[in-house]
Amino acid sequence: MSDMLYGLLNALTLVNLFAALGSVFVGIVVGALPGLSAAMGVALLIPITFGMPADTALIALAGVYCGAMYGGSISAILLHTPGTSSAAATAIDGYQLTLQGKAGKALATATIASFVGGFLSTIALYTISPLLANLALKFGPTEYFWLSIFGLTIIAGVSSGSMLKGLISGALGLVISTIGMDPMLGIPRFTFGQNFLLEGLPFTATLIGLFSMSQVLVLAEKKIKDMDKIKELKDKIYLNWKETKRILPTCLRSTVIGTVIGILPGAGGTIASFVGYNEAKRFSKSDIEFGKGNIEGVAGAEAANNAVTGGSLIPTLTLGIPGNSVTAILLGGLVIQGLRPGPDLFTIHGKTTYTFFAGFAIVNIFMLILGLFGVRFFAKVSTIKDSILIPIIFSLSVIGSYAINNRMSDVWIMFIFGIIGYFVKKVDLNPAAIVLALILGPIGETGLRRTLIMNKGDLKSLFSSTISWVLIILSVLSLLSPIFMAKFEKKKDETLA
Repeated sequence: MSDMLYGLLNALTLVNLFAALGSVFVGIVVGALPGLSAAMGVALLIPITFGMPADTALIALAGVYCGAMYGGSISAILLHTPGTSSAAATAIDGYQLTLQGKAGKALATATIASFVGGFLSTIALYTISPLLANLALKFGPTEYFWLSIFGLTIIAGVSSGSMLKGLISGALGLVISTIGMDPMLGIPRFTFGQNFLLEGLPFTATLIGLFSMSQVLVLAEKKIKDMDKIKELKDKIYLNWKETKRILPTCLRSTVIGTVIGILPGAGGTIASFVGYNEAKRFSKSDIEFGKGNIEGVAGAEAANNAVTGGSLIPTLTLGIPGNSVTAILLGGLVIQGLRPGPDLFTIHGKTTYTFFAGFAIVNIFMLILGLFGVRFFAKVSTIKDSILIPIIFSLSVIGSYAINNRMSDVWIMFIFGIIGYFVKKVDLNPAAIVLALILGPIGETGLRRTLIMNKGDLKSLFSSTISWVLIILSVLSLLSPIFMAKFEKKKDETLA
């Protein structure tokens, strides 16, 4: 309780409030721009947070994450072009409301629902995270090995349409993670005589290359086009009390759905938004209006995909298993700050962790305020041309890669992984699985080798604990997940049709 109280008071300091407000603003802008993503925004922000205190840095990263998840609804509603993939379900009814001259009502619904989903998911952070952290105390080298296998299989299997492509993505990341010093013997591996690679690949430069520079290349190869002219916002951005009461049950239901789906590694906001939308339709008394402009449809999708933000942080902070691509990058931010996921976050670093939790709630409050009062400005941002975006993202990528270590070698690594990331996207592999493998690869390797050394090479020791068997079973199930995902995609296409 003392750490919780300290965290609340620390989150209310001027520097943390400013970090929360500024990062939410940046996140909404990133989310509102079609073609950009929350993952890209967080990757670009990491170099800026390097010199910040750990709690301030985490609040800033959370602000971009939450802001971008909400920001995607702006272009989805006004342009029928989701700013992020998680806002695809929002576009179904949101754009229909815009065509009816009710864009303000749709945006107000999205803002309120996003706030409810994101803010209430903080409760799960406070209650479930410590329980999982206590479970992590029982983990030894063997359990950490199987945990790393589980993390790789589930993020690779669920996030890719093909199990084979998911496994290839994870395998590529594992190969790259071996660059540097052998963790047990201290022998250089795949450094090609370059001393700066002895510490392994520069993590931030690698992230920026995979998520940001690759997007520059994707945008640059397309014909530069202007976005469609935005529909003029003629009505006020507000809901009356009757409309608020109407969407509240939907928001609460979708919050539970989004939080649970967020906890499942790899599921993500896109799945949550469609599940939330479908459940809103099923429970609605006016389900025939869905697809024609129903605020309950907007509320169901937005509350669910924003609740994913809190839910996805739970396995990330406690077990080191990211819930989606954004939390995979956030996990990298934790590592850069010298914080390791697990029990230590709630004991040794308890004050930092609970400051982050309180800051997460504050981030959602700022998101509500900026959404209700600044959405007219953010609406215009969503029409910025690619010809303006490309040089801005390029410049930020170069500066961000150079800033941390002040060396050009990191910039060249960023360019190399930008090209790799470009081809990864072209062949429909999963960059999030590659990043996850970079983090979990060394943990799994160390766990495996320590287990074998402690048990004199006896392979049976890998199957000696109940937790290990649970993780093995979960890993097998995750490999089968593309089959279930294919069925969901078919159902989603039927919904969109």
